[in-house]
Amino acid sequence: METFVLASGSPRRRELLERLQVKFRVQEAGIVESFVEGAAPDRVVMELSWRKADAVAKNIGDRAVVLGADTVVAVENKILGKPSNGEEALSMLKALRGRIHHVYTGITLCFPVNTTYIQAYERTEVSMAMVPDELLEWYVATGEPMDKAGAYGIQGKGALLVDRIQGDYWNVVGLPLYKLEQTLQSTGRSLRWYMGA
Repeated sequence: METFVLASGSPRRRELLERLQVKFRVQEAGIVESFVEGAAPDRVVMELSWRKADAVAKNIGDRAVVLGADTVVAVENKILGKPSNGEEALSMLKALRGRIHHVYTGITLCFPVNTTYIQAYERTEVSMAMVPDELLEWYVATGEPMDKAGAYGIQGKGALLVDRIQGDYWNVVGLPLYKLEQTLQSTGRSLRWYMGA
């Protein structure tokens, strides 16, 4: 049986796979997550997810499937990364407030046995409410925004900022589970293969 390997240190992705009782192991890729300024968000997440999967697949045995994933937040196609400090987090949240933005997640599945790579991405539209500065300042003070693209986590306290979404909720969390299952099925596999009894 193939080993399912997550090429990501994201705690959100680990939690989602654990919720489904997928048996997997984590091996971080250790790549520099850089991209060309002005690049299209869908291309960025596809490229970064490929680099993660590729870096890990080179050090994995044949009987494995490696999942690389990357998520970005984009407003008017401008990518917002993870904030480096509280001031930057607050600035990002103010830029998103009262506006629609999009969350993109790219996934790359690598099968080292025949060096096959299969890619897909998901896009979800998110509307952030017109919340007061006080709420944004409180949210930044919780520390939650600091390791998240776009400076918020919809699955945590950041839910208080989101008015509505259109599309895959799990994509906003960090891993579009339905898209992942569809992509696996295109290879004759399923997430069910890797789930515990």
